[in-house]
Amino acid sequence: MSNGYVVPAIVAVTLVTVGIGFYGLRLARTTSDFLVASRAVSPTWNAAAIGGEYLSAASFLGVAGLILKYGVDVLWYPVGFAAGYLALLLFVAAPLRRSGAFTLPDFCEVRLGSRRLRTLATVFVIFIGWLYLVPQLQGAGLTLATLTGSPYPLGALLVAVVVTANVALGGMRAITFVQAFQYWLKLTALAVPAIFLALQWQADARPAVTPPDGPTFRTATTVVVEHRATLTLPDGDIREVRPGDRLEFAAGDPVPEVSGAATGPAEWLLPDTAGENDRGLFATYSLILATFLGTMGLPHVLVRFYTNPDGAAARRTTLVVLALVGVFYLLPTVYGVLGRIYTPQLLVSGQTDAVVVLLPGAALGDGTTGRLLAALVAAGAFAAFLSTSSGLLTSVAGVISTDVLGRGSVRGFRLATVIAGGVPALLSLNVSGLDVSQVVGLAFAVAASSFCPLLVLGIWWRGLTDLGAAAGVLVGGGAAVGAVLLTVLGPPLTGWPATLTTQPAAWTVPLAFTVMVLVSMASRRRLPRDVGATMLRLHTPESLRL
Repeated sequence: MSNGYVVPAIVAVTLVTVGIGFYGLRLARTTSDFLVASRAVSPTWNAAAIGGEYLSAASFLGVAGLILKYGVDVLWYPVGFAAGYLALLLFVAAPLRRSGAFTLPDFCEVRLGSRRLRTLATVFVIFIGWLYLVPQLQGAGLTLATLTGSPYPLGALLVAVVVTANVALGGMRAITFVQAFQYWLKLTALAVPAIFLALQWQADARPAVTPPDGPTFRTATTVVVEHRATLTLPDGDIREVRPGDRLEFAAGDPVPEVSGAATGPAEWLLPDTAGENDRGLFATYSLILATFLGTMGLPHVLVRFYTNPDGAAARRTTLVVLALVGVFYLLPTVYGVLGRIYTPQLLVSGQTDAVVVLLPGAALGDGTTGRLLAALVAAGAFAAFLSTSSGLLTSVAGVISTDVLGRGSVRGFRLATVIAGGVPALLSLNVSGLDVSQVVGLAFAVAASSFCPLLVLGIWWRGLTDLGAAAGVLVGGGAAVGAVLLTVLGPPLTGWPATLTTQPAAWTVPLAFTVMVLVSMASRRRLPRDVGATMLRLHTPESLRL
């Protein structure tokens, strides 16, 4: 696809990002500036920045692709991503800010006084951060390759270099301004084309999203297969396709049924909650649990609450974030639905994650309007990669600087940033075929199974001990990590083993909570001596000045 506006749009976003970063650099001088922006970020600025870093490649590209491919069954992704902030508001935001910690490992030591637990938390922060960073870089490579035909590694390396430079030079102070700007850019980049797409759908006599005979190709289409799949053709023949295969379809031809995708109208419109042996219902509840509880365990989200002046500001920030994120998630759904009409070839090629960037051109044609809107979407997509990667890199670099390198200095933070950005950049070059939203969902499952129990019990139960916390994180979080590695690197599984590893939260989260409680009860003598004073500090409003 050739669009002369795409590259200038991406270059403009990159230059504005770097420019805002250099502006923030003038304000970043101390270690506190780099780690938590000197705890001086207002709720409105912080909420926009959180929205900027939270709405990642999975939100901008992946949700629409999943809806295109699977239908209403995956609407739990945007619902869970947004609702996770409700749990964060109720249980974590204000007490976490009152703890006075700079990072999650800091909180572990403040609450439980254990250096070993701090080290364990450091390992999990780095793993979750890198697991979440890889699909951001992958999404950048996919977007640039799809829109310009450039090699996949170029987009991934471009985002990695820009983000690493921005974070290393300006830290949290600079990234706050960058991410706030990028939230509004992402919202605009989806909202404006969505209006034109809805008007075009109306002008086309509102074609059915799920016609009785299934989706059809509106124009003559050549599909180049990107991922191996099994197709069931309209005459009943079954065909195996491999990457590189070219398929020709005439206008009006029905879209073949694709293995693993909801092609028929009933499949796409109705949630698959029953399934064989209730596996579908289990997977749905597991997804809800991972997204709802995983948000409060994501290090790059939590670190932003350390930047608020006090606990009350942290609560106000969360309320604003709920509104901003909720509005945003209405838009990818529109793209996924209209993609069934205008880009059904993506079901066959396997590139469903590209529906957001390809839909404007497919629906509006190759004229100036379609090209400009496609360029705007591409700019928004790159903003998503840059902003989320910035937040992730800041949280991982902060932990590496203070806990791995042992240098609580600006120079140490910059060295840590280079390390934190280099590893996922190398990994992203070898995982171009992964499903963006699936990998992000697995990161949520790990966070929900490790830091969520640690934070909830650490804030609300004085009986938690360092031994109980470490055991729960190791058993629950370790089980989730094992499921992630088996899903990403292991052989294809079927039946219950596949369901339990691809959606592990329904069993790993209860396991983590149970182990933490039981081991803590068995090790009561290890309760910190100052637990009463610590709990008082976590739950006392700053206005009382105790």
